[in-house]
Amino acid sequence: MLQQEPEIPVTIAMSSELLFNTEQQSPGPGYSFVKALKAVNAKLTEHYPQSEELFKVLLIHDNSSELSERFIKNHKLITPFYVSGEHLVGELQENETHLYLSAQPGFKVQEVLNKGIAAAIMYTPEETTEVAETQLRVVFDGDAVLFSDESERVFATKGLESYLNHENERVNEPMTEGPFKGFLQALGKLQKKFFNKGQQKCPIRTYLLTSRDAAGAGYRALNTLKTWGLEIDEAYFLGGSPKGPLLKMIRPHIFFDDQMRHVDGSLKEGIYAIGSQMIYMRYYLLI
Repeated sequence: MLQQEPEIPVTIAMSSELLFNTEQQSPGPGYSFVKALKAVNAKLTEHYPQSEELFKVLLIHDNSSELSERFIKNHKLITPFYVSGEHLVGELQENETHLYLSAQPGFKVQEVLNKGIAAAIMYTPEETTEVAETQLRVVFDGDAVLFSDESERVFATKGLESYLNHENERVNEPMTEGPFKGFLQALGKLQKKFFNKGQQKCPIRTYLLTSRDAAGAGYRALNTLKTWGLEIDEAYFLGGSPKGPLLKMIRPHIFFDDQMRHVDGSLKEGIYAIGSQMIYMRYYLLI
């Protein structure tokens, strides 16, 4: 008999600066994301009232305000998280964190990524796009995000033709996992809980939005996900076209990408942007 995996929360640690603008006493850029997490938790609790497999937000409490205290009190998924910078990485590991969002460029992000935890820094557009409140929408880039940056390095060092040959020769060879694969995996586990209850419309929707083409390079991406046992709800292969227009159509709460040009394009469409640094590349997350 197979042993059932223990149920643990999908834990997201974030700076309180991302949730509250203390100077203006108003919600911060991560507010809509957390509201969507809360909506998913409510649906999960309807079907699994005893389950602990819910979203959990560790709010790194580096400031205090009446707004933040009231928000924490009214949102059970949020846990105030008092931790000093020198102990942050260890505490994130101890709490089995799936995703760390920082408001400050470079603040422990590299160290967190090196420990196998997805991590990113948020940027904010001048004007924001309205997002859904009842369905969490998460968009992932492929290379250097869900997958390793091996193929991207071939393109950067040897050019397009070598890159295409590299992908066609390895079309049935799964890629190595990237830093945000674990977060997609955690979302997939929650999605299956809804599907097991016969839900036709899941309150979590995932997207792959990649610059790969729809030929060999795109097939390799899908084949890799299949080999990992992971599913994606919608996949778009843009062949190098801008991502902004599709992001405007999807209106995600969160978007991961490793190219600053796509981050800038997303900001122009009113999508919150987050970025992080890693060994070879920079990773960006938009929410």
